[in-house]
Amino acid sequence: MSGDGSWRRVSREGRRFLRGRYRSLRRLALWSLLESAHTFLGGYAVARALDDGFLAGRTGTGLGWLAVAGAGALLGALALRGVFGGLADLVEPLRDGLVRRSVRQAIGRAVADPGRAGDAGAVSRLTQQTEMARDSFAGLVLVARSFVFTALGALLGLAALDPVLLVLVLPALLLGTAGFVATLRPMARVQRAALDADEALSGRAGELAAGLRDVVACGGGASAGAPVERLIAEQERLTGRLARWTALRTLALGVAGRLPLVALLAGTPWLLGRGVSAGAVAGALTYLVQSLLPALDALMTAVGAAGTRLLVVLDRFCTPQSDSAAATTAPEVAPGVGAGPGVAVELRGVWFAYGPRAQPVIDGLDLTVGAGEHLAVVGPSGIGKSTLTALIAGLLPPGGGTVRVAGAPAQGVTGPGPDLRRTLLPQQAYVFTGTVRENLTHLCPGPVSGAEVERATAALGSDGLVDRLGGLEGAVDPARLSPGERQHLALTAAYLSPAPLLLLDEATCHLDLRTEERAERALAERPGTLVVVAHRISSAARADRVLVLDGTRAVCGTHAELPARSPLYRDLVGLWNARG
Repeated sequence: MSGDGSWRRVSREGRRFLRGRYRSLRRLALWSLLESAHTFLGGYAVARALDDGFLAGRTGTGLGWLAVAGAGALLGALALRGVFGGLADLVEPLRDGLVRRSVRQAIGRAVADPGRAGDAGAVSRLTQQTEMARDSFAGLVLVARSFVFTALGALLGLAALDPVLLVLVLPALLLGTAGFVATLRPMARVQRAALDADEALSGRAGELAAGLRDVVACGGGASAGAPVERLIAEQERLTGRLARWTALRTLALGVAGRLPLVALLAGTPWLLGRGVSAGAVAGALTYLVQSLLPALDALMTAVGAAGTRLLVVLDRFCTPQSDSAAATTAPEVAPGVGAGPGVAVELRGVWFAYGPRAQPVIDGLDLTVGAGEHLAVVGPSGIGKSTLTALIAGLLPPGGGTVRVAGAPAQGVTGPGPDLRRTLLPQQAYVFTGTVRENLTHLCPGPVSGAEVERATAALGSDGLVDRLGGLEGAVDPARLSPGERQHLALTAAYLSPAPLLLLDEATCHLDLRTEERAERALAERPGTLVVVAHRISSAARADRVLVLDGTRAVCGTHAELPARSPLYRDLVGLWNARG
């Protein structure tokens, strides 16, 4: 687990799951009582076989007590058979519940972002992670149950042989167990942090690989590589911490698993001097060597490995999943300030990160976008441009600060039905099977006349595409459209939308320069505010103002002003001019 919040979240879900399964738990407990009897008989029969049998010269009595110990072993086997039957009543409902939750999460993400690629993380949660949770939970239940009832039988047996035996065994046993328990939560936090850092590094490397051309073109290799270096350093630090906690856990295991035996052997002369029989000492050794210490060692090993793994996996299911499959990071963005007439979008002290230990993607950002303004957002891949549009669109809650659209919280809904204050177009355009008219008017709450649609297609230059598809009543098959054609239809739908705020997250990246310019100019002339995540400087040159995210600070200004204020923007403009 990464912190107390995750621990409480999983604990709450676990208690809710177990509360409805008291019958299964009672069945497990009843069968496990037989295992306590088996443990009790194992040591007690050995003691009686020595004291009342072999040492007293009565061989038959000794063999009889050994037969009792053997019957106890058969009793333990019978108990184990019943335990496995009751275990299925706990394990299978857990697996089924996780599968249902995984499917609900995947459907929710697909509805929230229909254009994104298939979620590989959902497949992992549905198959690998549910089975991992099932197996880990089954192993923990078996081991924990065995330890509890084995310890019960062994401690009762020690007390029955001679209570003074507990004086030697219990202190060392409790000391080692307490030391082990003390390492659980800190070590789990470090393990979860190491997992987050590993996922963040993988995500960042994937982002860099996907945008390597842009990074090189922007001359941003140093700034793009700095977060990777920080993540590698973080992994190194966490690995050291994990090694130190592992050493402490090993020490606790040694104390709990070996010190009671050493204490009993070293204290044997003292025990015999106090009148404790040799058979009682042999019975105590039997309890320790054959029952108590192996059960304790198995419990600590299982909790330390399978237990941590189970908690981390369950936290994945209990935590609402963000749009990213894993927690990813980006360089810090320091405040940038803009102003304009009226207020369409306002951000104050906004902070956001994709995980509790991840580097902030947006850090202390102040921004005001005026009503009717055309703002372009530029910066290297992975710097936080898409995160910024998602915050304004209300898809992500800010970790700190406020995001307001038209004077209201970005995540608030102004009335029943969809929030009509804004429309977001992602890079993967949303086009569905249906008619051309349906694809162009699905963002409109009411009917749209054919004349309005024709004016929109003429303004965007999509009328030729509409004609090729068979007119407004022609059928649309998304699989037969190119990415550029899908974007062209989506842009036309955005033009027809009544939303006063349009957010384009690289929504023209598959269009040629001329088509992109025509579409952006038409959308800018449309009544309302336009925010464009630009992948070409030509888009920024057409905007009223430009927000530059460069990994160290955010700078906002006009296209003419920014080369003198932002080295990154100056380099981008220089490369653009050099290419003609």
